[in-house]
Amino acid sequence: MSEAAKGILAFGFNLGNQRISLRLVIFTAGILYVTFLMSWFLQKILMDIVLVKKVVEQGVRFSITRLIHYIIVFIGFLIASSVLGLNITKLTFFISALGVGIGFGMQGIVNNLISGFILLFERPVRVGDSIEIDGKWSEIKRIGLRATTVQTVEQADVIIPNGDLLANHVTNWTLANRQVRLIIPVGVAYGSDIPLVMETLISCADDNPRLAQRTKPQVLFISFGDSTLNFELRVWVLDADYRMEVRSEVNQEIDRRFREANIVIAFPQRDIHVRSMDTSVLIPQTESGAE
Repeated sequence: MSEAAKGILAFGFNLGNQRISLRLVIFTAGILYVTFLMSWFLQKILMDIVLVKKVVEQGVRFSITRLIHYIIVFIGFLIASSVLGLNITKLTFFISALGVGIGFGMQGIVNNLISGFILLFERPVRVGDSIEIDGKWSEIKRIGLRATTVQTVEQADVIIPNGDLLANHVTNWTLANRQVRLIIPVGVAYGSDIPLVMETLISCADDNPRLAQRTKPQVLFISFGDSTLNFELRVWVLDADYRMEVRSEVNQEIDRRFREANIVIAFPQRDIHVRSMDTSVLIPQTESGAE
């Protein structure tokens, strides 16, 4: 059995002056497997233990672990190539020549790869950020070397090429902090008590725990509309992810307090002036003479 195993492992072919045997292929595959295993192990330690104790934010932890993963895999690839007997110098020249050809034929993929490194180093967007792209709010779940995965509010996973994130306009609502300003327009009827309206709107925002307390809410009398006096309530939401819930809560509170204060939320009104009328549509007079 041992002689048979040796014979099977010795099976192979010649590649130039180098003999590529099954034993060598298995050994090389083992090196690559151990490389990926080490990369996974180091990523778990850094993400769950080391960087957590250092109080490093999630986006930074992800960028560091991804870069370490690529470095370890690249080193493992070089070691595996040496074991196979490939000349690193010639291999580097071959990769460079191949890269020139790929650069012309696969410009989009190369652009996405370079964009992936830019995203990891410059970090204009990070894992966990809330962004707005093409008018849709999404949360970044993963930044890969070629594409980035985002999740919409409908829980749909969208794959965006990294080049599109750098080339297009992307609004990052949580790059510096997670606070976001919310503007709620309100229209009241003409003749309303303006100071009372402004005071009521302020009180509606003061009682919401999801609004920032250091930055006070602001009420502005914007304009005289066709049928309304237009106001804007401007508040700061502590977390951008809850902006829609806060808008709903504040709107409900405005409706309740306006009812208590007898403040009328206006609706469009029109005055009709009748200049002439056909006598056939007039109501006939009764015998008493009443119309």
